[in-house]
Amino acid sequence: MTNRAVPPNDGNLPAMDEGTDERGFFGEQPPKTASLKRSGVLAKEEDKQAHYHGHRDRLRSRYRDHGDAALADYELLELLLFRLIPRKDTKPIAKALIDRFGTLAGVFGAPTGLLQEVNGVGEAVALDLKLVATVAHRMLKSELRGKQVLSSWSSVIDYCHAAMAYESREQFRILFLDKRNALIADEVQGRGTVDHTPVYPREVVRRALELSATAIILVHNHPSGDPTPSRADIDMTRTIVETAKPLGITVHDHIIIGKDGHASLKGLRLI
Repeated sequence: MTNRAVPPNDGNLPAMDEGTDERGFFGEQPPKTASLKRSGVLAKEEDKQAHYHGHRDRLRSRYRDHGDAALADYELLELLLFRLIPRKDTKPIAKALIDRFGTLAGVFGAPTGLLQEVNGVGEAVALDLKLVATVAHRMLKSELRGKQVLSSWSSVIDYCHAAMAYESREQFRILFLDKRNALIADEVQGRGTVDHTPVYPREVVRRALELSATAIILVHNHPSGDPTPSRADIDMTRTIVETAKPLGITVHDHIIIGKDGHASLKGLRLI
């Protein structure tokens, strides 16, 4: 066997014993600077992860110990996003959602397509946010079931606002009541454009008769946000009142829902 000379070690190369193949010894060595850079990036990433994980723990503790009053709206949204986006800092996403849609109600009322325009929100997260909104709507609706609606008027307004205030198109909804003014059904009768929904008084009355309803509450939304009734709103409501009355069906009210409030035609003495 031929003896191989071992190159002198100048202190910058790793030691090599006599049994080591020089092809491996003189192969490409990873530059020290590159290793340092990689370790620096990893360290920064670990620090970042540690930061938002610690932030999550602190936020959960504040909510646990002090309730929602101790948290801003974007922080409540963060708590929810923790579950939906487990491996990312969700604070910037929560703030961006509030900035885009104005309020928590605006976030949950926004269409999924618009939610996905916010950086960090994909289809799955947008659908989960809408699911939360749907659960909230169902909870509010359950408060009306089996109760005399006229004695729970604030619950009616809360439900209608949650269901319709942030719709991008007009909806025409009817609450059908029995002789005790308890809710029989809640149905969307029509969807229209940003400023108009076609309503047919005879169809409204026909559906009330099918459900054996003795009273109805008309509701529609104004996507512009301003709930002030238009001349067309007033005329259409009066036509429905006149069509329903001979058949023993009472129109208790027509409520118009806007983002920042509502208008009652009965309260305004327009019907």
